[in-house]
Amino acid sequence: MRAAIYARVSKETCTVKACGHLKTDHAGAGCCQRAGCACSRYEGQDAENQLLELRRYAHAQRWESLEYIDYETGKHSDRDAFRALFVDASRRRFDVVLVWALDRLSREGILSTLQHLKRLKEYGVGFESYSEAWARSTGPLGELFVELMTAVTAWAAQQERVRISERTKAGLARARAAGRVGGRRATVFDRAKARKLRDSGLSWRKVAGKMGVSQTTLRDALRRPK
Repeated sequence: MRAAIYARVSKETCTVKACGHLKTDHAGAGCCQRAGCACSRYEGQDAENQLLELRRYAHAQRWESLEYIDYETGKHSDRDAFRALFVDASRRRFDVVLVWALDRLSREGILSTLQHLKRLKEYGVGFESYSEAWARSTGPLGELFVELMTAVTAWAAQQERVRISERTKAGLARARAAGRVGGRRATVFDRAKARKLRDSGLSWRKVAGKMGVSQTTLRDALRRPK
């Protein structure tokens, strides 16, 4: 069994003098050439705190492991290692994703987080949270977690639609209170003239062109009672 260990922490910044570069800046050649940088002191969280326990757990399960580490906020999914994790998941390079806690995978909110888990499931990849026994699609509670995840995803999507609807209604109410009318502006044209042109035998397209409106608008207007 192959496991993808995913760890995420806030950015770690060098505290030596006024260097201020990130730990991830060391990926390129010549990265340690900055004057006065000892590259040994950083402020922020350390991914090793998660990795030590996750490696130990994977070893106890006799899993081969790959590691993906991000020094980024979890409030968005635009993270290099996170993107690579899902690309490799789609290629089935591993069988399960192992994280310290669910919020290490994502802090984008319930719906987005569960959608990420759904993607893994669609790829045939399991998920385990080391510190949250309930958040695992493997083991004896796996099916229950998947069912719960599906139900909560549907609930969160519904709540998001409700919030969008409420925001729209609130915006329209504010607009009306300010004397503005929401929605599309009504298209004004001479319906009587358009009806005469239509009665004379002109096609919908030609009448619409003469009146400067779309055929849909023209048809809707002329279908209304006089």
